[in-house]
Amino acid sequence: APEELLPGRAVAGGGERAGFVRTLEAASPRVEELEATALAYRKVLSLLLAQRRPSYHLADPEGREALERLTDRHLRLLAANGVVPEELAASALEQRAELRMLAPERPRVSFVERKAANAVRTQLLGLLGVPLLYDLDRIDLSVRTTIDQDAQQFVTDYLVQLHDRAFVEEQGLVAYRLLDWGDPRQVVYSVLIHERTDRGNVVRVQVDNLDAPFNLNESARLELGSTAKLRTLVSYLEVIAELHELYAGMTPAEIRAHPVAAQDRLSLWVRAQLVETPGLELLPLLRRAMQRMYSANPAERFVTGGGVQSFTNFDRTYDQQALTVEVAFRHSVNLVFVRMMRDIVHHYMYRVPGSTAFVLEERDSPLRLEYLQRFADREGTQFIDRFIPKFRDLSRAGILEALFRDRRLSPQRIAWAYRTAVPDASLEEFELVLRTHQPDAAFSEEAVATLYRRADPEGQTLSDLGYLASIHPLELWVARYLVQVPGAPRSELIRESAEARQEVYRWLFRTRFTDAQDRRIRSLLEVEAFTEILAGWQRHGYPFRNIVPSLGTSIGSSGDRPAALNELVGIILNDGVRYPTYRVEELHFAEATPYETRLERTGITGQQVLAPEVARVLREAMIDVVEEGTGRRTRGSVRLPDGSYLPIGAKTGTGDNRFRVFAPGGGLVESRPVNRTSTIVFFVGDRYYGVVTAYVPGEDADAYRFTSALPAQILRNLGPAIEGLIRDDADP
Repeated sequence: APEELLPGRAVAGGGERAGFVRTLEAASPRVEELEATALAYRKVLSLLLAQRRPSYHLADPEGREALERLTDRHLRLLAANGVVPEELAASALEQRAELRMLAPERPRVSFVERKAANAVRTQLLGLLGVPLLYDLDRIDLSVRTTIDQDAQQFVTDYLVQLHDRAFVEEQGLVAYRLLDWGDPRQVVYSVLIHERTDRGNVVRVQVDNLDAPFNLNESARLELGSTAKLRTLVSYLEVIAELHELYAGMTPAEIRAHPVAAQDRLSLWVRAQLVETPGLELLPLLRRAMQRMYSANPAERFVTGGGVQSFTNFDRTYDQQALTVEVAFRHSVNLVFVRMMRDIVHHYMYRVPGSTAFVLEERDSPLRLEYLQRFADREGTQFIDRFIPKFRDLSRAGILEALFRDRRLSPQRIAWAYRTAVPDASLEEFELVLRTHQPDAAFSEEAVATLYRRADPEGQTLSDLGYLASIHPLELWVARYLVQVPGAPRSELIRESAEARQEVYRWLFRTRFTDAQDRRIRSLLEVEAFTEILAGWQRHGYPFRNIVPSLGTSIGSSGDRPAALNELVGIILNDGVRYPTYRVEELHFAEATPYETRLERTGITGQQVLAPEVARVLREAMIDVVEEGTGRRTRGSVRLPDGSYLPIGAKTGTGDNRFRVFAPGGGLVESRPVNRTSTIVFFVGDRYYGVVTAYVPGEDADAYRFTSALPAQILRNLGPAIEGLIRDDADP
């Protein structure tokens, strides 16, 4: 088990074991040293001999006596054959080794000091196919890691000291009004730094100062605020790139003739650009896209996420302005990105002539019903195929867990989803599910019963149930079918879902109450559009199976993970190529034995998941954030040995995450803190990239007012660690 990380290597050993080995090697004519060495030798010899019958020799009193006699015989034989000195054997024969029944107590080791080592050990489980750390500890193995020990120790020491008020003041974090509220001991910080190399992306620093086994960088789902705008900008530029590819081979006349829905503003804009400038290349088109204008006015109310929502800008200076995408990204203006996400959603809703959304505008078309039936069958099958892997081979409890995992549903929506997915639903099981997925809420027995009763699916259509649960109705259908028929194959699910696929869409196109129906249509279509957006995010490393189908996702409501956000920056830095990230460079088994084996990592192949031109424009936008925008505090943080500054690109984000309850008229009834986060994700030069996060969980978050300026200042203070990485790589 690695006790510490030396430069580029995880090393086993240390503590009492190392002292014992030194005792064995310390034989000398001095009586006291000879006796200590002899006793140590006797203990080791007894332990080796006990392996013949360990339960007898170690657990049975009679067996322990037999072990002492057996050890004496072997000591005499070893001395007689010249294997050990006679003095050592004679001293060992005079002594008796006391059997230790319990493992020695060890001083508590800080989890903070072992974050990188624990991450390496966890990765080794997968590499070696070993189920438990207990088994890993019994392998004769040395590991060379990618972790830079000097930088790791520098960052660890720095983050630990940030819990000290005096150090915080010394670092200027109070003077800058970055951490002038709240107890600094409650703030959890994490730092992750990667390097892109010719063999893929490697971890150089991985630290957080949470003194617990939990890995904040790779295991948490946090609302990281405006860092989500980076993902939204990626989606926006990807749509522009896809449309450029669609139109690139057409003449201006063919482009004009290509049908585009009036609601698909992105397609209309790209078409106009390519008609105006025939042969326009992708890179200049993307740069033009960064100059498109959006309103930042917060007065509009948006129909999204199954309801009506409003949004505000962090800096009200921009409330009455129209801004370019470039300027909005530079200053992190919320309303621009909400409207940008709406354009992306409408693009996916209307991009295909004859799609459901498009046909809704043609109410008098005689082919309406026929087309919608074909559409329902085709689209429904695609959704069934998407949901089958989520629930395949799971038990009833596993299906329920998968259904609610990574979702943030209200108690009533949990009730609708549960009673729809489980035909023989019981009140007792529902209460267990509810309390599991709403652990911080207090429900009386009467409240649980009321939620259960109100979610009775009897008389509701499958579409209604999906709407009420805020889950795609076909996902509910697949979950319910596999609860009833565990292990059903895909062919059976497709065959049996034929009626459900038609039913999900049939209700949408009745003529009565068309306005209300259209609102529900758009809600369902929005869910489907966000499924497309999610697929793009997952190509770029987004780690979760769901995002919130709301325009609020553009500014962070779906949450993220620091390590996943960092992976996206690695893709951007690698010209759109996604490489695996690793910490282990070499495995060395059974050194100095006949079974010695050395395994070294070789070159790896990446996957192109972003157009290189898109990655280039994103790098330019992130550098602009540091030069002119919310990341200015980090400008000039890292110097090369010649004194020049490396360019830095970044995106910042702050999450003041609260649980709010509103009255029917829109008045705020309750507001309580959930957590507070602030993050900066960055790259330095063309090789290093990382993420710094500050986090306060629970109700304590209400005592803090820090923003993304806090991790930005921390990144600036960690500049020497990054400079050290650069110097180490420059040394021959």
